Amino acid sequence: MRSSRTIHVISAHAEGEVGDVIVGGVAPPPGATVWEQSRWIGRDQSLRNFVLNEPRGGVFRHVNLLVPPKHPEAAAAFIIMEPEDTPPMSGSNSICVSTVLLDGGIIPMQEPVTEFTLEAPGGLVRVRAECRDGKAERIFVQNLPSFAQKLSVPLEVEGLGTLTVDTAFGGDSFVMVDAAALGFALTADEAHDIATLGARITRAGTEALGFHHPTNPDWTHFSFCLFAGPVTRQGNEMRAGSAVAIQPGKVDRSPTGTALSARMAVLHARGQMGMEDRLTTVSLIGSTFTGRILGTTTVGDIPAVLPEISGRGWITGIHQHMLDPSDPWPGGYRLSDTWGAR
Repeated sequence: MRSSRTIHVISAHAEGEVGDVIVGGVAPPPGATVWEQSRWIGRDQSLRNFVLNEPRGGVFRHVNLLVPPKHPEAAAAFIIMEPEDTPPMSGSNSICVSTVLLDGGIIPMQEPVTEFTLEAPGGLVRVRAECRDGKAERIFVQNLPSFAQKLSVPLEVEGLGTLTVDTAFGGDSFVMVDAAALGFALTADEAHDIATLGARITRAGTEALGFHHPTNPDWTHFSFCLFAGPVTRQGNEMRAGSAVAIQPGKVDRSPTGTALSARMAVLHARGQMGMEDRLTTVSLIGSTFTGRILGTTTVGDIPAVLPEISGRGWITGIHQHMLDPSDPWPGGYRLSDTWGAR
């Protein structure tokens, strides 16, 4: 075999959502901060195309690049590459990265609990892993401060009319819609319709409402649409369905950690969730993330919560992605049958 490029990857998923981790073969990108490095990756596109485009990738795949941390408190740093975005943070990807670091022996595992700090592009996240018999069984992530931006605002979506939506930040930016009001029961057979409709709602939200992060002026769009199921409660235990449409048109297989954080911020802003409560969200495949609010803070002048999310991750394989110098598609390709029509 011959190759002009070889990238070493440990593949993983968190509650069903793929989050591969590049552990070798890629030099750290330029930038004084992890955020600047992620912006370089987003602008350059060459690594994103190589690992996300077919034939090595696909619309179902997220890939994380491990880089040396910039902050002295962090044990490792990672840059998240999603199908369309290079975002500040991702819950499922942080769980995948933590699982790979621990199960892969990159960070020493301490049983029954290992604690360390990761540096995401958007800032530091604290990790607590419950470990047994050499396996990180459950990962708890103290996510970035999360906040509700706009509550119950009208949004005109072509072909749907006027929807009432919430907008929020949970490490990434969301337009939230009432799944039941749109006729969705949040079952697996609805995935295609949720994906295509959610992509339209996300684009409409960016065009009509825009997103403003008070301390990160680079992030001005909505990444996702959350189809939020009704919340049920038994004492302090809350539960709700969750389906997140990811650009350009797929549904997250996990319940989406940033969506859980954003929804907790919205519920808290409405006085419907306190620090004594726990919210478990359920994906279309039946997997779950559980969250709680550790405290409150502000982001700029906006009230925010400090969310903790938890879920499970598993390693699925070790891969070496290669490029034969005669390959006519060195950057891969995308077709609208799976990548969606814009």
